[in-house]
Amino acid sequence: MSTADSYFVNEGKVLVTGGTGFLGAYIIKELLDKNHQVRAIKRNSPLPFFIPETVLNKVEWVTGDILDAVSLEEAMDGVDAVIHAAAKVSFIARERRQMYKTNIEGTANVVNASLEKKIKKLVHVSSVAALGRRQDGGTVDEGKPWEEVSLSTHYAITKYRAEMEVWRAIAEGLNAVIINPSTILGYGDWNTTSCALFKSVYNEFPWYTNGINGFVDVEDTAKAAVLLLHSEITRERFVLSSDNWSFHQLFNKIAEEFEKKHPSREATPFLGNLAWRWEKIKSVFTGTPALLTKENVKVAQSKTYFDGSKITRYLPGFTFTPLNQTIEQVCRAYLQHIQPI
Repeated sequence: MSTADSYFVNEGKVLVTGGTGFLGAYIIKELLDKNHQVRAIKRNSPLPFFIPETVLNKVEWVTGDILDAVSLEEAMDGVDAVIHAAAKVSFIARERRQMYKTNIEGTANVVNASLEKKIKKLVHVSSVAALGRRQDGGTVDEGKPWEEVSLSTHYAITKYRAEMEVWRAIAEGLNAVIINPSTILGYGDWNTTSCALFKSVYNEFPWYTNGINGFVDVEDTAKAAVLLLHSEITRERFVLSSDNWSFHQLFNKIAEEFEKKHPSREATPFLGNLAWRWEKIKSVFTGTPALLTKENVKVAQSKTYFDGSKITRYLPGFTFTPLNQTIEQVCRAYLQHIQPI
């Protein structure tokens, strides 16, 4: 840690990349709640409907793209700090090239522009996917060295390499911290991201796995990002994960809150392998993306525990919302605003 005043960003203008995305939108809301001026980069994406319009109207939206270095540098004019939340998450082979470009080259552009513009602090949103994990599961924390194993998805590889760009910039003098959220749960567009888990259970999707994963509340993740921005902490990374549950336990709890049937069919590794192959064949004939891929089936079957205790030691007073409570709150929000199936 350092106590240098330049590391504190308690006020001033903050640029958010990925501001129209699930987590980025909640980060914007948290920044505005803390009286920051917020500028956010927007491409052609619609504004997030799950954040009040009165909040979004306070944002200075600028047209740009993290792959366009010129527009990115222009967006950083007059900015004190950056929260880099833009990323592409995909397990579909045909989107792989764009994901590598967005996540690695885009992050390199962000850190290079931050150095050029002498940004006071950068908060980089990574993922637990960028942390090392063993083939046999076990517990993962910030100190786990990266190793590429069969569980390493292409998304994980891109997020690891993106982090390397941030560490390179830190070595060049950039004040930065990295957050590594586990699976983020919250109220959003249930047709995309991890929000789709709620839609699947609402529609009484019958399959479950006994894989174990970490989960974290989207509002906790946004709060941690802003608290780290305000702190003197730099050159550190933090796992953000509240609880480790099996997907079976998660789906049952969501089903109870929605008053829907529990999933009743276990998707064993054998059945999972059959399913993703069938989905791949079906997508060829229908032209629609496969609902299951080899990569997300592997993730759903793995048993990995994540230790999110470090941030509670570095940020006294910060606590994670218990997963039971998050699910209850999120299900109530979805029931009040049921989206088209």
